[in-house]
Amino acid sequence: MNSTAPALSRSTHPSPAVPVRIVHLGLGAFHRAHQAWYTGHAADAAEWGIAAFTGRSATAAEELAPQDGLFTLVVRGAAGDELDVVGSIAEAWDGARLDRLVALLAAPTTAIVTMTITEKGYRLAPDGLPDTGDPAVAADVALLGALPAGDLAASTPGVTTTLGRLVVGLEARRRAGGSPLAIVPCDNLPSNGPMVRAAVLALADAVSPELTGWMLEHVSFVSTSVDRITPRTTDADRATVRERAGYDDAAVVVTEPFTDWVLSGDFPAGRPAWETAGARFVEDVEPFERRKLWLLNGSHTLLALLGPARGHATVAQAIADPVLRAAVESLWDEAVAHLPAEGLDLPAYRAALVERFENARIEHQLAQILLDTDQKLPIRIVPVALAERAAGRSAAACALPIAAWVALQGGDVTAVVGALSPQLAGDAEFLTLVESLAPQPA
Repeated sequence: MNSTAPALSRSTHPSPAVPVRIVHLGLGAFHRAHQAWYTGHAADAAEWGIAAFTGRSATAAEELAPQDGLFTLVVRGAAGDELDVVGSIAEAWDGARLDRLVALLAAPTTAIVTMTITEKGYRLAPDGLPDTGDPAVAADVALLGALPAGDLAASTPGVTTTLGRLVVGLEARRRAGGSPLAIVPCDNLPSNGPMVRAAVLALADAVSPELTGWMLEHVSFVSTSVDRITPRTTDADRATVRERAGYDDAAVVVTEPFTDWVLSGDFPAGRPAWETAGARFVEDVEPFERRKLWLLNGSHTLLALLGPARGHATVAQAIADPVLRAAVESLWDEAVAHLPAEGLDLPAYRAALVERFENARIEHQLAQILLDTDQKLPIRIVPVALAERAAGRSAAACALPIAAWVALQGGDVTAVVGALSPQLAGDAEFLTLVESLAPQPA
């Protein structure tokens, strides 16, 4: 940091404090570029502050707390940057501060819990319920079954998983009188509202039938589709903000101009006017979820699997490669055959994706996208492959990234594909196709 530049805070950058009415789990760059941005730009932003808790690392909270929750969003378009100081985060906490989390979840003023958790971070078994074979989940289930009487914020049981901590807070809310609230997962999982509902109810069963019954009556689960590319922030990004704005910001976030948020569900205790910032509320979010997962996320995974071998490090580099561009277009052709033709404006969406991917000023690293690919392929690629096979077609475009994953694992095709999809592993023709596409070791 430049010691001659003042640090960003509400004293150096006048911004009114906002009352906490939203608790967020999973404080990171995407939350700040997405839900925090929408909340800060809503017409009633002054009424809706966020208390945000980190996940695995406390770094984001350590950066934001001295800045009173303020951060600079660098909106990086092809023609230049726009700086936007977002003030919707009222409190930033280490996720291990269970006492503060429980106190906020018990408070009647809290109306919404939003979450940004990775596929892996939910710690779910293949059936969608908490994976009790995971030692952390098993330990939390035991703790949830023995919660002490009295003030849970004061006793702070040593629960470590995100959903386990959420359940402790919900039990504290029930004990405090039980006003309703909405839980809003904002992730890349299909049907995320029903999925989180089933997982949280399963953990609530470990606490007591009373908690389960209370949740069924008082807690809603909202399904969402979220979209905004947010690459890792670099020292150069922080220097850009310092030079242009004249202050030091340890919590800079870089994002693209495009953003999308589609929600479906009830908010029994109210919500911000997110629609005034561009969010959409619909009856059925599933088509929007599938469009985003299969087109944007699916092609991201394809590029991450195939790009490095062709010498590319970023999405912009990979999409400029004619071979990879053709592979992406073929994947999209297979996917759109299984999306509704009306309401999604698929040609325009595809064109917008190309424009977004080609924005070389957004350095979206393929290595970052490649993380947890085993969790992503079954959601982003496998459903399209199954639909294509059911339609009597080869699913060759889907087979290509799966073949690249098989090659990276260096294992038997049947075993690797079986880990992604037992149904595809039983499809001999598809396995033969994957084996023919997988690059052979040198």
